[in-house]
Amino acid sequence: MAPGSPVYARSVIADTCASVAPVAVPRVRRAAARPLGHTVAELDHMPVADRLDFLRDLQSEWASRLAVDPCRWRNIEGVLEFFRDDELARPGSWMSIVDASILEGIERGTAIALGLSEDTFGNPGSTEWATYLRRLSDGELDRRSVHDAAWSRAEQAATEHGLALANAIGVAPTAAEWRFFQFSQVYRWAMRNEPTALLALGGPLVNSRIRELRMPFLSWFTDVTTPVPAYRGCAFAWALSRLNPVGGAFSAVGLLVAYLPNLFDDFLIDTGRTAARKRAH
Repeated sequence: MAPGSPVYARSVIADTCASVAPVAVPRVRRAAARPLGHTVAELDHMPVADRLDFLRDLQSEWASRLAVDPCRWRNIEGVLEFFRDDELARPGSWMSIVDASILEGIERGTAIALGLSEDTFGNPGSTEWATYLRRLSDGELDRRSVHDAAWSRAEQAATEHGLALANAIGVAPTAAEWRFFQFSQVYRWAMRNEPTALLALGGPLVNSRIRELRMPFLSWFTDVTTPVPAYRGCAFAWALSRLNPVGGAFSAVGLLVAYLPNLFDDFLIDTGRTAARKRAH
């Protein structure tokens, strides 16, 4: 992080973020002795490749201790893989701060669900993720639509916390970052509103092949246990965001219909349907 760039530390007293000198924020390597104790500031310092390792370790070493499939955030792995490959979310940037808040919420939620701590670090996503993991362990989220809605609410809470933190320290998104964020909002919206999303993908302006396969297509797109759809979705969303063909007036439904069909070929390839169609002919 360049000298003078904004960094921040969690206030022990008020759980707020305040601007501090760069030397006041510990580098992430100093936090290794505190499992599941990284703050937003420390996560923001991490290069994206290290965040990816951090998230994978969190799933394999910690979430695996719960009575659940630990691969709960592989879609976020896909996002981080894209950030790494495209050199995005550099420490101190708006995108990095929001991403760090998302990861902090997951980390603290896991710690709370494991009974290691009740400290949310002031991140509302922590409580939501802890509730999600406990409900998952109790078998309350076996139905896919119920699961996805709970997952989305937890990530949304941590995301909005990140927006507030960035705003509090005066870090604004670039135009491309803000447009990219709108696509991420559509992703979470689709997870919470499956019937409406399916209805939109079944509309007369949508390709007939997509209409036919809209249920498995949407299920693939919102699958949290694989990084592939998220990576492909990020690549396409970032390309659109840099070109700014979308503007700012789309509703969630409109943006979904404009965006999601472009991933249909990826869906066919990833699920083996392209090969199956060729064999059929």
